[in-house]
Amino acid sequence: MMKELQTRKAELKEVSEEAKEKRNQLNAEASKYAAERNGLNNKTKELITAAQDLKVKRDEVNVNVSKYKTLRDETNARANELFSQADELRKEGGLVGPSIKEIRKQIDELEFKQQTSVMNQKKEKELVTKIKELEIEYADKKKQLEENSDLKGVLDEAQVIRDEASEYHAQLAVYASQAQEFHEQMIAAFKEADKVRAESDVAHKNFIRAQETADEQHKIFIEAQKEIREIDKESGKAKKKDKDAKTKVDKDEQDKDAQGIFDKFKDGGKLTMEDLMALQRSKY
Repeated sequence: MMKELQTRKAELKEVSEEAKEKRNQLNAEASKYAAERNGLNNKTKELITAAQDLKVKRDEVNVNVSKYKTLRDETNARANELFSQADELRKEGGLVGPSIKEIRKQIDELEFKQQTSVMNQKKEKELVTKIKELEIEYADKKKQLEENSDLKGVLDEAQVIRDEASEYHAQLAVYASQAQEFHEQMIAAFKEADKVRAESDVAHKNFIRAQETADEQHKIFIEAQKEIREIDKESGKAKKKDKDAKTKVDKDEQDKDAQGIFDKFKDGGKLTMEDLMALQRSKY
């Protein structure tokens, strides 16, 4: 029985050591995944904070976008009213046809074409004639405009207001560009946060898997250690039993020897010092 117990104990020690080693390796692996997960979670928080800050900046800039859009639209509306008023004055004054501004634009375009295009003599002559006609029309319109002070005043005022609207539009474009830039950065930060969060979820799953497997190995280790202690108890009991049996055998032999010495003493035999000590150790 003792041999069987010792064999089983040796097997359990091997199982226990193997489970202990696996448990420690898995716990180290779990710690690595936990650190990776925590680092990724911190990075996710930083990205979300950055994205939220960008959102605040975008919204602040959008306040100015709305402000300058309103100013531009209101100013353009005022300019359009004045241009409509100018159209009425033109009709009343018989100033029909294209405006002086449109005529000037046509002249500039034709002059540019003359300077940059290659054409035959006939085409060039026709172009020059058209330019001269437009210049005469422009001069007449300008003279009529200067003579019509009401129309000139309305057009001048309308142009000033239109220029003001253009300034508002330019400012609006600057703020809109800034808002778009903040918006794109915010979206990129949120997307990166989602990506890092997904990596964190993978690390967390790996942590759980390693931790659960480590717990299983720890349970195997504990059970093996428990069984080893039980074997040690049984071995102790068996050893004590063997010792007690041996002690009883020794005592019986001592008593038997003492009986012989005692019988020798009764028969008048002479006892040695060793015989007396043997009798002292016995029930005699």
